[in-house]
Amino acid sequence: MDTDIKITEPETDVKLFGNPISIKTVTGKGLSGIKIIWTVDSEKARKFRGSYYPSCDLLLININWGGKGGLYLIPLSVQREIFNKLGRNKYIKLPKPGTNPRGVEFSKEAILRLIEHPYTSSIGIEWNRSEIEYDPYRRWVDYWKE
Repeated sequence: MDTDIKITEPETDVKLFGNPISIKTVTGKGLSGIKIIWTVDSEKARKFRGSYYPSCDLLLININWGGKGGLYLIPLSVQREIFNKLGRNKYIKLPKPGTNPRGVEFSKEAILRLIEHPYTSSIGIEWNRSEIEYDPYRRWVDYWKE
């Protein structure tokens, strides 16, 4: 696994066997608000939409504490197919003017089509937490007594 990625590769988070992969995580029941890039500059966001074309596989993790989420591996070919079908304006959701949403997102329609595509691999995950008894204050008091 290669983690020495150039900063000029905005989508690539890691290379696995030389193949670039983008990793996205979303928490909650819905699959909305998934950022393609992070920016608050509306001009940069518009330029990005005008030049963006999927360039690597996508690993999407949906964490839904106390419910069902999943892990999705969305191949580059699937992303390009959906992008070409929807077009860039329906695939990419720009931030609303006058807001501060922190980035350019995949549209809800794009995400649903991506995860439901037959070539997308997925694993459903029940995200359950177990309660632990942890008192950080007590831990450090005991630690300093030693």
